[in-house]
Amino acid sequence: MCGIVGYIGGRDSKAILIEGLKKLEYRGYDSAGIAVYTADGLEVRKSKGRLAVLEEKLSDEPLHGSVGIGHTRWATHGKPSDLNSHPHTDNSSKFSVVHNGIIENYLELREELAIAGHRFVSETDTEVISHLIASEYDGDIVAAVQRAVGRMRGAFALGVLTEYEPDRLVAVRYASPLVIGIGQGENYIGSDIPAILEHTRDVYILDDGEMAVLTRDAVELLTIGGDVISKEIFHVDWDLITAEKAGYDHFMLKEIYEQPKAYRDTMMGRIAEDGRSIQLSELGMTQEQVKEIRRIHIVACGTAYHAGLVGKSVIEQLARIPVETDVASEYRYRNPIITPDTLVIVVSQSGETADTLAALREARRCGARVLAITNVVGSSVAREADAVLTTWAGPEIAVASTKAYSSQLIAFYLVGLYLAQELGTRDEAAIAEVASALLALPEQVESLLAQADALKAIAEKLARHNSLFFIGRGLDFAVAQEGSLKLKEISYIHSEAYPAGELKHGTLALIEEGTPAIALVTQEELAEKTLSNIKEMKARGAHVLAVTNESNLQEVAKSVDEQFAIPNTLPILTPALSVVPLQLVAYYASLALGHDVDKPRNLAKSVTVE
Repeated sequence: MCGIVGYIGGRDSKAILIEGLKKLEYRGYDSAGIAVYTADGLEVRKSKGRLAVLEEKLSDEPLHGSVGIGHTRWATHGKPSDLNSHPHTDNSSKFSVVHNGIIENYLELREELAIAGHRFVSETDTEVISHLIASEYDGDIVAAVQRAVGRMRGAFALGVLTEYEPDRLVAVRYASPLVIGIGQGENYIGSDIPAILEHTRDVYILDDGEMAVLTRDAVELLTIGGDVISKEIFHVDWDLITAEKAGYDHFMLKEIYEQPKAYRDTMMGRIAEDGRSIQLSELGMTQEQVKEIRRIHIVACGTAYHAGLVGKSVIEQLARIPVETDVASEYRYRNPIITPDTLVIVVSQSGETADTLAALREARRCGARVLAITNVVGSSVAREADAVLTTWAGPEIAVASTKAYSSQLIAFYLVGLYLAQELGTRDEAAIAEVASALLALPEQVESLLAQADALKAIAEKLARHNSLFFIGRGLDFAVAQEGSLKLKEISYIHSEAYPAGELKHGTLALIEEGTPAIALVTQEELAEKTLSNIKEMKARGAHVLAVTNESNLQEVAKSVDEQFAIPNTLPILTPALSVVPLQLVAYYASLALGHDVDKPRNLAKSVTVE
């Protein structure tokens, strides 16, 4: 949820820390701070607000030193404020800590430390860590951190610096992501690779229960228990420009326009050259193992969960295997029936989503095989799952997910086709038909993007309203839920998605003259029924925009106020097209209202706490 960066070397650390935090600000942006070891000792500067506020403070109160840690925060414990900002120190201000995650037993530790004379100035759980490390210190910062961590419960990635040993930085990972960058005469800590990519392409990716001790010339890797370990260096082969806006006004808009490439890249090498079979060796399953699957659980959060709703329909239609979809935060607590013949598919853009990771671990504990669909190579879910299907969407910076979601749809189409192929529920001709239509999607998305101006005009009218409804049936309802989420999370317009057939069971009470609604009408076998539901809304004064197929446009236009057409494709594939105009409507509505499109209030990109 929060962003961590650290540096030790021969250069001025302040500039490196600030630049690293800029690459991590999508992880949290309600406050920021840095701690630097200077000629006068350990000094901290931090402030509520965006990183720019901290930069302004540093221009008036400069810090100079070649070792430091930094943090950008998404609040969990305590409101955004200067005092609650990281880094946190102990009472002596000799120990400084940055933290991503949650310490579940912090109140217990805080009470114990308070009795021992420690005074706390913030509302955070993180401040407890700095005091705890100080209380355990006996001349060896590594041992003190190990003992402190041994007493903590929860999720944490830590960067620790002490004035007593300014030639060492200590980093710890437990259930929150952390990477170590390797340089020449300098080394780095980062929550994500982009934070340090400007300086090095060689990193260690820490696993849970591991820590690193950084000096200028070396990195020592240990378990939290103190055992020395070795890891392979991960070489990053993508460059920093992919994390820049490339001329677009916002990252979200750039990422919407990158979807054709993301589609092509995610399909690359997975559809045979002759287009008649699916090649998913990543699943690591023999045909016999596929035939042993009796049920599938799809588990995810937010936008990834909405992709899973599409995935459920796709797999059931193509492979005829029963599928359940679950919100990850509920999955463990409903005591799901998980058996060795269950395939659990977890979906996470970042691969670090805490609830999804917990669900993965529960599934494996129960003996199920786990497939991870993720956009981040080397992420936690990627490492802990039995198999990984990577969505090659590239780095996604905007908090509101677009290309990651649509790439997840492509991944589900590939999985559904592969299972159908191996089980024989679809013959070669049927698989080739769907594969051919899949390969046509990127060009079709490009044709939709060319009509962005029309959607901008529609969005600007919608932005005048305080509430909006989305309706659809079947796959259209799954997409409606994503469209509704996208609109509300960046425009702050209240919106709800409903199955069109459920309107008369309560929702129609909310429809009055001028109420805006977006209806998805792309499923041919359900179009007539959806149009009847649209007429129910129209009879009560609703203003309806329909998203429909080109072939059905004239018929739908008779029943709605406005319409937007997507190219014709197979009904099962329409979600990969119909979501695009909904993304653009959300973007332009947010823009019309003057909101920060890339960093909506109260939200962060990677949710690494429960």
